[in-house]
Amino acid sequence: AFLDLSGPTEVKGVWKDSITLPCAYVPVEDLVQQSLTWTVVHDKDSSTLFRRDDSGDHVLLSEYRERVSISKDAPGNVSLLIMSLEISDRGTYTCHVTWRDSNNSLIAKEITTRLEVVKVAATKPIIRAAEPGLTLPAGASTRLTCEASGSPPISYRWFRSAPAGTAEPLSSGAELAWPSLRPSDSGTYFCEAQNR
Repeated sequence: AFLDLSGPTEVKGVWKDSITLPCAYVPVEDLVQQSLTWTVVHDKDSSTLFRRDDSGDHVLLSEYRERVSISKDAPGNVSLLIMSLEISDRGTYTCHVTWRDSNNSLIAKEITTRLEVVKVAATKPIIRAAEPGLTLPAGASTRLTCEASGSPPISYRWFRSAPAGTAEPLSSGAELAWPSLRPSDSGTYFCEAQNR
């Protein structure tokens, strides 16, 4: 019976997002999975991060507790899910599986994947209005919300266009609110999104 693990040699994850490090094989009838370990090398030291054996699933590195899991429902899929990625998660991950065959001998295979964690620039923001249409009666309340995606933290700044093409700074924060609108609040408003 021929067994092989498959997975990419490199994956890129986005800081604070989740990533799956793929590792899979096609189950073979006479071979039973005995153990699965995921090890990681940060800089130089190799450490066992996750182990699954007869006694269950164990996360052995405290900085990954509550953040890693391996699917249980798909036989042969032993991919590692890492949630809420940290920059320090970058490194080389090895998926190591051993099987026992009908003669009680062990077969072991491993594959290695490099994980890079990147930060993503803030996108051009969009402005959402609390109400459809932006013609409102005096005295009404309304708000505008600025939204962008990218690596956190994202900061927002609001401006209003002023005469002679200049922009007058208003406030920072994703939301611009008017408890009671006045005619003088009419105008063109801009939002800027920025991250590190």
